[in-house]
Amino acid sequence: MTIENFKELPHLKKLIELKYSAELLGSYLRNAEDGGTKTPGDIYALHDFWVFLSEDEKLIIPTRRNPLPPAKEEEEESK
Repeated sequence: MTIENFKELPHLKKLIELKYSAELLGSYLRNAEDGGTKTPGDIYALHDFWVFLSEDEKLIIPTRRNPLPPAKEEEEESK
């Protein structure tokens, strides 16, 4: 599945795809576009892209860029 295919899915099918095909990477606070309060949720890895899912499961945002900072182990290995 590509990110474009995922974007075209209805909301419920996106949730199903995340439940059965995605890997939970961790919690994440997403910045508001207007600089307001941050939205709590989780980041998932799905195929070759990442998806933010808000705690209330109303907001599903796919992205090509991993929003999570690199793990400390990876940072130490690269030194």
